[in-house]
Amino acid sequence: MSVTDRFTDKRILIWGYGREGKSTEDFLKRCCKPSSVEVFQGKREEIDEDKYDYIFKSPGIVMHDANPKYTSQTQVFMEEYGAQTIGVTGTKGKSTTSSLLYTVLSACSGKEVILLGNIGLPCLDYFDHIDENTIVVFELSAHQLYHTPVSPHVGVFLNLYEDHLDYYETMDRYYMAKTHVASYQSQHDYCYLGSNVPDFESNGKKTVISCDRDYDYELSIEGNHNRYNAEFVYRIATEVYGCDGSAVKEALKTFTGLAHRLQKVACVNGVDYYDDSISTIPQATISAATSLAHAKTLLIGGMDRGIDYTVLEEFVPVHPEFNYICMYESGKRVYNAVIGKAPAIENKNLFYVDNLEAAVLKAKEITRPGEACVLSPAAASYGYFKNFEERGDVFAQLVNK
Repeated sequence: MSVTDRFTDKRILIWGYGREGKSTEDFLKRCCKPSSVEVFQGKREEIDEDKYDYIFKSPGIVMHDANPKYTSQTQVFMEEYGAQTIGVTGTKGKSTTSSLLYTVLSACSGKEVILLGNIGLPCLDYFDHIDENTIVVFELSAHQLYHTPVSPHVGVFLNLYEDHLDYYETMDRYYMAKTHVASYQSQHDYCYLGSNVPDFESNGKKTVISCDRDYDYELSIEGNHNRYNAEFVYRIATEVYGCDGSAVKEALKTFTGLAHRLQKVACVNGVDYYDDSISTIPQATISAATSLAHAKTLLIGGMDRGIDYTVLEEFVPVHPEFNYICMYESGKRVYNAVIGKAPAIENKNLFYVDNLEAAVLKAKEITRPGEACVLSPAAASYGYFKNFEERGDVFAQLVNK
């Protein structure tokens, strides 16, 4: 029996009407026979829960308590197709790892592979297009996992760093949400963890992959963090799906990267400009800086969500080889934390400007031919841009202006 049968003759509310909410409405009309479907975009206390049999909550809406009346796209999809799904989560690297898995399994598994979720179209858009021979690669945010009491066949938890505390309030809650990628697995499932992820209970077969090793993969994208991502892909493709190791390595070479993820967008007057707008945590900025041999100027800052910037504030004073251009709210926070503690760089290569346009102008002034300038903000884009994609696009426009 399909999970869709549970919605027959039921009264359903869709809470949130963005991309996923609209997709849910289409799914219910296309695949189910509910008695009614309503849409709501207000506060939870305004919902008369007794009126509805099921409430589909969009992932961006904050709700910390569990309530069986509430469900989600992710939960419905996993209940139907979790046994043939690879779920990929982590604070950073999940989009690249998901795309690498899609590339490799499409080339080597002999099966149809679908990439969806946080990186692609909403999962229920594909609900009636999957058969028993399909492999699903599902990029999963913590928001999608938070209230999902079912795990995929292959759960991947790449790494854990402080993030999204404006949503979760505590690291424990954020971590717990991500553990759902494997905490509901059976003994027939697989769980792949990065070594900086605290252990948690899962019945799946666990494999821990070290964050600290240098992995020997020949890739078209730069950085040891990407070779680390490739190790997950290689292990899953060969160990779970029986792919030939040599074929997997050849397929890995063909992947050329994703937009806004350490993407080279221009070479102007001999300076290479890289868009790493996806960077929303300080560890990602440090990774970007140390992944490019000719990186010189870093553009840092955006919305301040209250996350811990200590690792970046400690990095800056001991790495005077970089120029640091700080901007916006979180950039001012980093600048103020470093100024006075780093006499080797202040008034020389540590700057604060108001916005991205001013940061690009300053970068053009101080970055020399043969060097690279990297937009890697270590912060969310909200409040200044629609999303990280728009921020990256604006950066490229300003560079080429």
